[in-house]
Amino acid sequence: MELSYWEYKTWLSRVDFTVIGSGLVGLNCALRLKEKYPKSKILVLEKGSLPQGASTKNAGFACFGSISELVSDLKSHSEEQVVQLVQKRYEGIQLLRKLLGDTAIGFEQHGGHELFLEDNPDLFETCLDRMEDLNELLRPVFGAVPFVKTNNVFGFGKIQEQYITHQFEGQLDTGKMMKALLQKCYDAQIPVLNGVEVREIQEIGTKALVATDGFEFDSKQVFVATNGFASKLLKSETVKPARAQVLVTQPIKNLNIKGTFHFDEGFYYFRNIDDRILFGGGRNLDMKTEETTEFGETEIIQKSLEKLLSEVILPNQNIEIDRRWSGIMGVGTQKSPIVKQLSNSVYCGVRLGGMGVALGSLVGKELADLAQ
Repeated sequence: MELSYWEYKTWLSRVDFTVIGSGLVGLNCALRLKEKYPKSKILVLEKGSLPQGASTKNAGFACFGSISELVSDLKSHSEEQVVQLVQKRYEGIQLLRKLLGDTAIGFEQHGGHELFLEDNPDLFETCLDRMEDLNELLRPVFGAVPFVKTNNVFGFGKIQEQYITHQFEGQLDTGKMMKALLQKCYDAQIPVLNGVEVREIQEIGTKALVATDGFEFDSKQVFVATNGFASKLLKSETVKPARAQVLVTQPIKNLNIKGTFHFDEGFYYFRNIDDRILFGGGRNLDMKTEETTEFGETEIIQKSLEKLLSEVILPNQNIEIDRRWSGIMGVGTQKSPIVKQLSNSVYCGVRLGGMGVALGSLVGKELADLAQ
């Protein structure tokens, strides 16, 4: 692309901070940089027409980890690490709510409920056995015990008769959230350039050369906030992409289901939205195939979602699917985000482990606070 004098002068000259990725992490990073350095010139680059990875494609869960997910995490993380993870997720949600307000993000707190399938009673018993210990472990985070037993009041099929409910979990409208964040950036005079894919970042002296698919420019500092796509820029094996497939039903008359719901150690999740059920997951059916940066759906996972939708979530009902999509998460062997300086001019805030809604605001703030 041949840039005019005006284009280069207005957008690409004398850039102090470049943020790559206009999702939840990237926009929070840009806003925090503007707060700390109000006279700085900040540029946000986004390869998609909308935030491309997961920020506008997720399920909108304001969650902190279902009980079976936390029990599983304790097999590979210490108790202290698990508490720190939950603490960060909780702080991230509070930061997001404070920044934008509950109305602007459509926040509602109906609790998060874990269902246990009837053909896996051992998992239910294990979680019941660990519930008291986890409540005491997490009481300092929430100021009260998070997990309680509740009855199957929504009439789900083929499950144990009780859920284990996290009282403090909620849900939000992902589209409203990102629209409100983008508006804050516009109000702060932070430009977001869409349709610009960054191919390479090169350290040159005290600056970085940012090479995109259409042009190159210098930036004093660069912040990579592309999560599941980070390995393309950072050449890092510590962040792997993970595709999540989602569907949403047509409106359902007299739908009385309210809240966020999980089963199978968090690999499946659903919620109510606009008199519909949004349902996603199944990545554990084909982990290798879903380790991709390509968007799309697969037959094995979509058939599983449809079967569970009709047998577990909405038994004995005629259901029509309205829309299907996928998003790309960033995961690794550890669930803690990577927020660090990579070189003199380059920083990253990635690997949100499927908890982007909860972690994104805090990771964005922590990333910006690395600026020098």
